[in-house]
Amino acid sequence: MADAGPSVILDLSRLLSRVMHVTPTGVDRCEMAYARELLAQVPAQLRFAAVHPVGGLYGRLSTDGVRRFLDATEERWAHQGALSRGRLRRDAARWLATLHPRPVPARRHGERRVFLQSSPNHLTDAAVNARILRRERARFAVLVHDLIPLQFPEYARPDGAAQHRARLNTMMQLADAIVTNSQATLDALAPFLPTAARSPRTAVAHLGTHLSAGSSAAPAPGRPFFVCIGTIEPRKNHLLLLNLWRRWSERDGAANVPRLLVIGRRGWENEQVIDMLERCPALQGCVEEQGGLPDRAVERLLAGARALLLPSFAEGYGMPVSEAQVLGVPVLASDLPALREAGGDVPDFLDPLDGPAWARAVEDLAGDVSAIAAAQARRRLGWRPHEWTQHLAIVLDLLHKLAP
Repeated sequence: MADAGPSVILDLSRLLSRVMHVTPTGVDRCEMAYARELLAQVPAQLRFAAVHPVGGLYGRLSTDGVRRFLDATEERWAHQGALSRGRLRRDAARWLATLHPRPVPARRHGERRVFLQSSPNHLTDAAVNARILRRERARFAVLVHDLIPLQFPEYARPDGAAQHRARLNTMMQLADAIVTNSQATLDALAPFLPTAARSPRTAVAHLGTHLSAGSSAAPAPGRPFFVCIGTIEPRKNHLLLLNLWRRWSERDGAANVPRLLVIGRRGWENEQVIDMLERCPALQGCVEEQGGLPDRAVERLLAGARALLLPSFAEGYGMPVSEAQVLGVPVLASDLPALREAGGDVPDFLDPLDGPAWARAVEDLAGDVSAIAAAQARRRLGWRPHEWTQHLAIVLDLLHKLAP
């Protein structure tokens, strides 16, 4: 009889810790996609677990409770961007009680277990992970999103590099398998792998998109607009766009230039960007900050935009690139390996320091007839987005190969 593969214990600590948040991060979306896709592909082998955010206890979670929790979380992300704090607190208390950790059952005779973690939650503490693995008597597999805090500590929070090094040390001590979201991330990880205690197997599995392939959208009628999607933090290079729009506004008048919608929550080390958004007179009337939007609202804005603009200095992957292309929206992006993996040869890739090149490309896309948009539409005909189904198939194949 064919081996059905190991029992997969998916860690949901990240989603459970974010029950008070109405809008998701990319890591939140990823953990959600893992839960949904594994429920679809290997329901009989799948179990859920978490380090509970109240008290820090580890244990298994009710599968039925998790299903209801996933439904409610996706509903909150999609539609309810302005829930009251009281409603959030009541919902959070209910889910934290429903998903209180349960004891870990004894391992059945012949059972193989893999503890799978798709987020960096509690990776900073190797001792916590070691206790989990001993209790589960399981192998350990983890998804790595990026190594940016180690590669570019100047873009991270002040303690970001130290925290990321602690996560990396945990993986090097304990991981039996490591999945990366891009070849670029695996290349960044490669120098550390010789130090790994367990010689982990590795695989690249590109992230999928939650949007439906084959969708398309025309630019919204009326005054054109562009979108920049991502947390407002230094590596996203918002300053390039804001200075471009300031010069454009000063030349032609704020009412006569396309709008720029800055979509994303405020992050860290972003004082200059926030000062420009709040205090630069030339940007008033043509640049709008849009934080805390539900998913459906972000999708509608992206679908109607003239283009997605991503002038980042560093990325681990580029999910907004894939989502824009699924919707038929042109993309201007920094020339980074990770963004090329996400977009293939469809986007126009520019140097994130080349302001004049960005200005020329944006002005071309602002017109009713755009050579860039037409060229990208032709290239998009041969492009296919990465899918979560394939991502998890790669992950499951890797887990299946792990020794008992």
